[in-house]
Amino acid sequence: MENQRPQTVPRVLIFPMPAQGHVNPMLKLAELLAMSGIHITFLNTDHIHNRLIKYTDIETRYSKYTGFIFRTISDGLDEDHPRKGKLVWDIVHSLHQKAKPVLKEMLVSGQLGSGDSPSVTYMISDGLFGEFTIDVGEELGIPTVHFRCSSACYFWSYFFFPRLLESGEIPITNMDKLISSVPGMESFLRARDLPSMCRVTDVTTDQTLHMVHEVTYQSHRARALILNTFEDLEGPIVRRITEFCPNIYTIGPLHTHLNVRLAQNSKWSSDQSSNNLYDEDRSCLTWLDSQPPHSVIYVSFGSITVVSKAELLEFWYGLVNSKQRFLWVMPPDMVLGEDGENSVPADLEEATRERGCMVGYAPQEQVLAHSAVGGFLTHSGWNSTLESIGAGVPMICWPYFGDQQINSRFVSQVWNLGLDMKDVCDRKVVEKMVNDLMVERRREFAESTAEMARLAKRSVNEGGPSYSNLERLIQDIISCWTN
Repeated sequence: MENQRPQTVPRVLIFPMPAQGHVNPMLKLAELLAMSGIHITFLNTDHIHNRLIKYTDIETRYSKYTGFIFRTISDGLDEDHPRKGKLVWDIVHSLHQKAKPVLKEMLVSGQLGSGDSPSVTYMISDGLFGEFTIDVGEELGIPTVHFRCSSACYFWSYFFFPRLLESGEIPITNMDKLISSVPGMESFLRARDLPSMCRVTDVTTDQTLHMVHEVTYQSHRARALILNTFEDLEGPIVRRITEFCPNIYTIGPLHTHLNVRLAQNSKWSSDQSSNNLYDEDRSCLTWLDSQPPHSVIYVSFGSITVVSKAELLEFWYGLVNSKQRFLWVMPPDMVLGEDGENSVPADLEEATRERGCMVGYAPQEQVLAHSAVGGFLTHSGWNSTLESIGAGVPMICWPYFGDQQINSRFVSQVWNLGLDMKDVCDRKVVEKMVNDLMVERRREFAESTAEMARLAKRSVNEGGPSYSNLERLIQDIISCWTN
């Protein structure tokens, strides 16, 4: 460290929670910052980085940005840990217990710097890491910002865990009771719409419930808060969050933001590569090319969701009975406790051959942007929600966990961008909702989603709020380095 070269450019460390829904948007943020000339160190866990190397071209793709480097850290779990379903919380708990001294040593020793920027001058860490990244930043004099990859409405709701507890609204006794303890949501938020961690019977001992609440409160210690959202979508909620976190950068939708800036700058080529941790099957795009406009419902429950065989068949029969064309992403490990019995009823197989396409993983942004797609049956993960909004595609929401329960309520009741099917897995309901979305209420949702897509694009173009907020973030990074 004593003989290192003088620092001639700021270097930002970006450290995401090791999951698809966190790594993807933070890589997009990293690329946006790199386009401005800032050097980036992207810190993945070994497990995540190995998957990115296997299934993407990230090292080649990001090498076009001067000073962009990848580094890795252990998540502390055995390699055979599934890291899927609700076991994903094991990663967060493990990093909280083990990563702080390792991160500090990496920063002090210079492992996270390179070339003209040997030292990290600014840190953007996943908000789920709570206090440990802020503690390291304070100890080493590195300004630290929290990036929350979830919706603003989810983040806001978690500030009120003590109030929910005191009011007796959790533990939940009536799933359809309106919740009065979350300001701004009293007229429409039901108990079933609360974040999934609130669905516990013993609130005193549930480790994840208390952990998420604690890391939420830690964000007030950060220099700022970054949210992947935009003013016209969640502005009222964001303004409420400023009570706890006064300096907020809303810079989303990040996928739209990145695409716009790449298109505007001839220096950086825009390609179709993804940040997917899984092997995408692009043959589905060819299948879509042969379908009529707006005729296909796209089905994907994300990379973490697991379902039972019975649930799988209810969805499958519902889709087939709707008589609509469908493209279904079905990862090989999506079915919980699959015992090797993989027989599929003959009528499902025949109907799927006639008007369906099934793949393990798909290039989702391109699928949603395809003219053949007219609806999205989704788990309501925040990235999927934003990608659907950006493409102007209405949604049927079947949330699994985390922020997905509250996201689905906002999609249906606040933004009128689709339908909420949470806590129901019945073939007749699936059939009806698919036809409501694709046929009966098609015009209504086409108008509302087209308008929100327009507002999303406006927000990330020059002069828009998200565009301006990204410029403000870049200036803060530079000023922290020069001062």
